[in-house]
Amino acid sequence: MTPSAPDQLDLAGRVSLIPARLPVREAVANIVARKATIRQERLSGIHNPWGHVIGLTDPWSFLDLCESDVVVDAARKIIGADVILWDSELFAEAGSYSEFLSQGSEGRYWPVSPLAGAIILLPVGREKPEARAVSLDDIGPHVLEGYDPSEPLYVIRVMPATSRFDRDSRHPANLACMEERVLVNYSNRPLWLLCGTDRADNDLVSGFAPAVPVWASGALPSEREEK
Repeated sequence: MTPSAPDQLDLAGRVSLIPARLPVREAVANIVARKATIRQERLSGIHNPWGHVIGLTDPWSFLDLCESDVVVDAARKIIGADVILWDSELFAEAGSYSEFLSQGSEGRYWPVSPLAGAIILLPVGREKPEARAVSLDDIGPHVLEGYDPSEPLYVIRVMPATSRFDRDSRHPANLACMEERVLVNYSNRPLWLLCGTDRADNDLVSGFAPAVPVWASGALPSEREEK
């Protein structure tokens, strides 16, 4: 579980560099209120503190949820003891995810070999959301029975650590994603081993740092002159 700072941490008057966690329901409510102005791809990888979501919400709150017992236990029941978190995505309305499913998009962008895994569904707008795990083989529009199409839904994507996450940009799943979801690049996303052992020699190191923009490679001429 990602460590959280104690509520009454004594910093001798200094301001903590780690802000208090934003409650997930509050984070979700803020996003739902702005849903008309937020492109869906920006909500992919919402748990990733090194992703583009950092300017939109508090990703640590969502990462804590992904690492929680309720999610890990649900994942274990479907894919076994070795579980890797590779993506999560918030849908401001479950109806939007229903459209995603009806288009056959779930599983289409999974760069996992052999292809296996599960999604964990969490109706995060509810006071006490219950996790529902569904095997990738069983995914279809029927999995949303019992969900209000207008309620927010958090979809967590996990894979067994007996499969390998392929970071090659030429992998068919990565190519399809780059063409159809232009803001999403799974090839450089970080992976979290939620439980068990990585048995497929996955790259569990890449992605744990913000990407450096090309224009940041050196100081501007004016900055060099000042020095």
